[in-house]
Amino acid sequence: MEHQESPLTHGHRHGEAHGPPPAGAPGARDTAESDTSPALWVYERHKNIVSLGFKVEATLFSARSPYQQIDIVETAGHGRMLLNDGVVMISERDEFVYHEMIAHVPLLTHPNPRRVLIVGGGDGGTAREVLKHQAVERVVMVEIDEMVVRACREHMPSVSGALSDPRLTLLLEDGVKYVAESNDSFDLAIIDSTDPVGPAAPLFDSAFYRNTAALLDENGVMITQSESPFYDPEIQRSMFTNQRPHFPRLHMYLFSTLTYPGGLWSFGYASKGPCPVRDLDDTRFKTFAAAAGTGTDAAGDTRPLVRYYTPAVHRAAFALPRFVDDAVSDLLDPALYSDGEPPGLHRGGFTG
Repeated sequence: MEHQESPLTHGHRHGEAHGPPPAGAPGARDTAESDTSPALWVYERHKNIVSLGFKVEATLFSARSPYQQIDIVETAGHGRMLLNDGVVMISERDEFVYHEMIAHVPLLTHPNPRRVLIVGGGDGGTAREVLKHQAVERVVMVEIDEMVVRACREHMPSVSGALSDPRLTLLLEDGVKYVAESNDSFDLAIIDSTDPVGPAAPLFDSAFYRNTAALLDENGVMITQSESPFYDPEIQRSMFTNQRPHFPRLHMYLFSTLTYPGGLWSFGYASKGPCPVRDLDDTRFKTFAAAAGTGTDAAGDTRPLVRYYTPAVHRAAFALPRFVDDAVSDLLDPALYSDGEPPGLHRGGFTG
């Protein structure tokens, strides 16, 4: 690595940098391998209480943009991995989980999603999933950091390939400024942001949510990346508090991840109308899945183009565990599994 803040020595989350790792820890040379060769690890520490490590085989890209340090590495077990300021954004091994859940949940609950706004998402994975829906006519993607887009186009084509779709307009500008000044109208807004630090911090403010809501139609839905239920309940509460004045329905849903601290992560679902569970259209999913078909992955293997998302997974994602429910239920609305509330359901989850 040619920069001073390599993720191999200064990975952090929420701006909490740390010193060199101890011997044997990720970021140090590890000789306890069966082939006895030294190993280099990319190392991320979250809130100075937990760390993640991934064995690195090669550095493919390393540079600093005007906004952040960007690195793409080839890992031993997770394929290519994108890190911003030393924080893992995606890996080829599990990125499909994040991107399918951020995209297909709103696309299959809005009654007629034709126009989609994506703020952030410079790796291109969210756009890829949105554009699998043939009914989508126009996608506007607003990404502040051109270098992220360029690096992912070159080094992560399995994620970024849809950025050349003619239905997509890519704007390399500030998403906060765009939603404040735009006269466009959208059915869905997907806020594919990093943590609320640095250039992404304003994406969690009430003014940004107000301006985003103003761009959405009467059935509009906004999806937001909403952090870890284990480690970030204070961020979740602040985010939903800031959204509440602008959306009549607020929900949170969960998904699993290999590369984020705690292994359990969340999205926020803010809606002007559609319920994320009751209004899920299974028939549309079958039509969509049949049209999406199969594709070839980075290794040349054929696989379904939807690998994590199903209607059953969709519904289950809104059934919050008790510890999550206890932390945020006073800020959320019930996810309705029929025309009425099921027994034991209160505003955020289950009481029984």
